[in-house]
Amino acid sequence: MPSFDVVSRTELPEVDNALQGAMREISTRFDFKGSQCSIERADEVITVKADDDLKLKQVHELLRGYLAKRKVDHKALEFKEPEKASGNSVRQSILIKQGIERDLAQKVVKAVKAAKLKNIQVAIQGDELRVSGKKRDELQAAIALIKEMKLEQPLQYVNFRD
Repeated sequence: MPSFDVVSRTELPEVDNALQGAMREISTRFDFKGSQCSIERADEVITVKADDDLKLKQVHELLRGYLAKRKVDHKALEFKEPEKASGNSVRQSILIKQGIERDLAQKVVKAVKAAKLKNIQVAIQGDELRVSGKKRDELQAAIALIKEMKLEQPLQYVNFRD
């Protein structure tokens, strides 16, 4: 029985490369000269420190640009509220989304069942979904349906088996 998995994974080495590129540009750009802007990653949390809100927005734009060059979808990032830090500086945490959350998975399962695709079963397996069916064409229709949903999290379709 053909099947595939729907996952949401972010390549952390690519994120690290993008952060290093952004930090390199921050250290050489004239408008950041003398500022205390920095970007750090610990596990799945990126911490951005900037002198003020304007510099924070500039760092965000740099970060998005470097992530795009590395083919990392910026939708995989969840920006938290900026908070005041010592010395009039601003600190912001950015979460890197890994895996499909339960409510998003249930939303996808409901949409596939509501479309009434023949012989398609969707099972939630931890932080990923397993979609199985009798024919390959039906599975491709399920992929098209999930892509049309325009979800706020990037999804990958892996492990396609016949």
